[in-house]
Amino acid sequence: MRLRAEFTTEPFDLDQPPAHAAVAREVIEAAPLDAVEVGPFGNTVEGGADAVLAVLDAVLRRTLEAGATRVSLQLNVVQEAGE
Repeated sequence: MRLRAEFTTEPFDLDQPPAHAAVAREVIEAAPLDAVEVGPFGNTVEGGADAVLAVLDAVLRRTLEAGATRVSLQLNVVQEAGE
């Protein structure tokens, strides 16, 4: 099974990325995922279910430890070609 997750950490800081946003970026860029998009207001990751769920666990734990007060998450099952 393949999954795609989109998430945003808050609170926002328009002047500079807050520590929790930097941590989220660090976690997803180091993960063994098939696709990663980092944006100013959200991030998207895609890959096998085990990899995506493991990275989400790390993102949630580490961003909360780094000061996030809210994490919004959307998780979708991605249909593979030929399905």
